[in-house]
Formats: sequence, structure tokens, C-alpha cells
Amino acid sequence: MIQTATDEVIVPEGAELIDDVFYVWETRYGLFSTMTKQGRKMMTGATKDGVITMTRWHLKCEQDGTLEQYTRVVGDGFVSGKL
Repeated sequence: MIQTATDEVIVPEGAELIDDVFYVWETRYGLFSTMTKQGRKMMTGATKDGVITMTRWHLKCEQDGTLEQYTRVVGDGFVSGKL
């Protein structure tokens, strides 16, 4: 017999559903985090409005396929010479 695991999404206590797409909640350290209804963690920030705005923007860019236009690498992490 083969059993498949069910992917159960655990919604944090006190989470609020925004636009019927993602949840936002206050963490125990006073920050705010978001998570999609499917359970994918998204943003964490200092203000509730800030993480809601940025999560909406991020999801819109993913849907439009334009997220790579706003992504850049700040450092390359390359170490030259012997270690």
C-alpha cells in the first residue's frame, strides 16, 4: 500500500487573509510576515501595510513574469587568492 503525504498548511494564530490570496500576521518579535494560501512564506517587515504592499507587488510581478527585471546581485562573494 502506498500512502501519500498531505500538504497541510498551518496558518499562524491571528493571521488575517488578504485579498483571498495571502495571510499576514504579527510575529512574536513585533514584525509582520506574509504567507500564501498554499503555505509559501513571502515577506517579513516592520509594518503591516509595508509587507502587504510588497507581497501584492511581488505576486503581481511573478504573475506578469517581470520579477527578474527588478532583481540584481549586489556582491559576487568571490574570494581571490589562496585561503
